[in-house]
Amino acid sequence: MQYRVATGRDVEAIAGLHADSWRRHYRGALSDAFLDGDVVADRLAVWTARLTEPDAGRFTIVAEDDGAVVGFAHTSLDEDPTWGALLDNLHVVYARKRDRIGTRLMAESASVVLERRPSAGLYLWVLEQNTAAQAFYAARGGACVEREVAPATGGGTTVRLRYVWPHPSALLASNDREA
Repeated sequence: MQYRVATGRDVEAIAGLHADSWRRHYRGALSDAFLDGDVVADRLAVWTARLTEPDAGRFTIVAEDDGAVVGFAHTSLDEDPTWGALLDNLHVVYARKRDRIGTRLMAESASVVLERRPSAGLYLWVLEQNTAAQAFYAARGGACVEREVAPATGGGTTVRLRYVWPHPSALLASNDREA
């Protein structure tokens, strides 16, 4: 398994993985019309912009196994004055769940945040219905500090929870314990 910074060559693999993950896990939170439609085209547009337009304030790490992208994490630095960097996306190929890929992606992301913004925290939003993800984040030391109703991609609204790591170095320790 190799972990590296994503490039423009990864757009299609990341968009496909992102769309598949949303279709599997976001049913009921995002509209069925959106999820059953061309969600891949929507994600291709997002990832093309993210990976082909340079921005020093964001980065994407991919997990690659034998040349195939099996997971990714996208982070935006300086996103919130209180909570710090936003881990905006974390997705792993469904068949590879429980292979520690998500844990390692979080550790890799935390490492970059600590390198670029040593005093910043790290946070993410998780859908309230996604209890498996909430358990995953809590097991890695995340604290749920906020609940809000927010606009949903594809229309409507959804309820999301903010999980925070005031000291992202805790994610490095979490990764070491599971090695």
